[in-house]
Amino acid sequence: MTKRIAVIPGDGIGPEVTEQTIRILEKVHPGFTYDHFNLGAEHWLATGEVLSDETLARLEKVDAILLGAVGAAPGSTTIPSGLLERGLLLKLRFAFDHAVNLRPSKLYPGIPTPLAESVVGGKTIDFVVVREGTEGLYCGNGGSVRTNTAHEIATEVSINTAHGVQRVVRFAFELARTRNKKLTLVHKHNVLVNAGGLWRRIVAEVGEQYGDVTTDYLHIDAATIKLVTAPDSFDVIVTDNLFGDILTDEAAAVTGGIGLAASANLNVDGSFPSMFEPVHGSAPDIAGLGKADPRAAILSGAMLLDHLGYDDDAARIRTAVESDISASLDATRSTAAIGDAILAVL
Repeated sequence: MTKRIAVIPGDGIGPEVTEQTIRILEKVHPGFTYDHFNLGAEHWLATGEVLSDETLARLEKVDAILLGAVGAAPGSTTIPSGLLERGLLLKLRFAFDHAVNLRPSKLYPGIPTPLAESVVGGKTIDFVVVREGTEGLYCGNGGSVRTNTAHEIATEVSINTAHGVQRVVRFAFELARTRNKKLTLVHKHNVLVNAGGLWRRIVAEVGEQYGDVTTDYLHIDAATIKLVTAPDSFDVIVTDNLFGDILTDEAAAVTGGIGLAASANLNVDGSFPSMFEPVHGSAPDIAGLGKADPRAAILSGAMLLDHLGYDDDAARIRTAVESDISASLDATRSTAAIGDAILAVL
């Protein structure tokens, strides 16, 4: 059966990078049906609607979601802070039970990095962060009392369930088996003794079923240090929602920036569509100028193909992107020119 892909181009450079991604997908795997959804900052400004229940029901029926980027211009006071993040992105993740946020990080040869040559020289930096996506501090379990007084109390409660942790940990172990068979748990169990203790215990329990995978542990502060001093020591990192959010942006920075950072929000049991997106944001300052690098979005498209079972097609895209990177290290090209070049390789 033909797969239906929901496309949310979004705001800023989102439509530009999404256009190139669809061109690549149509080249390597023709036959998908693309349903476009107008959602994001511009949609909210025009209609006052972020994500209606009707639209959510339509999205539930597709096989996967391709997201460009959403967001208002920096410093904008027109759109309330958190409106799009909670009303669109997190609403999709929670409604479709996106238990795993998957973020690969790879330093391609010749790509500039802020790290010293003594750290990266001659080393292979290629790891994946498996971030829990539906629990932790992002659940919205909290509130405030005595608001706007000198005695205001504001709380955010981190939710960690055995079910939620176990499925993410198992996913990470399975992924490690396909790579270099090393898994690192990142948390802060010496201070966050309840949540950290749960994560540590479940990693140990599940790990007994994966004797071929080596496991270790780092506190979150130690992990942030090691990402900039020995990033080649990581293979698969598994961690909670907040720590994963922090680590993945740092991981993108040490591997050349968010311009090449792809991501997937995965429903691990197939009951709802998964969502694939670059992590660079809407970059409104360069929107419409043809300056956006579409390769993070294109690599996200490759992750979409992986998820739907088209591994060979996904590998073709990754090979083409890597070839394009190697051939164009000093080139300044438009968004469309990058798409053209990758199509030419394919």
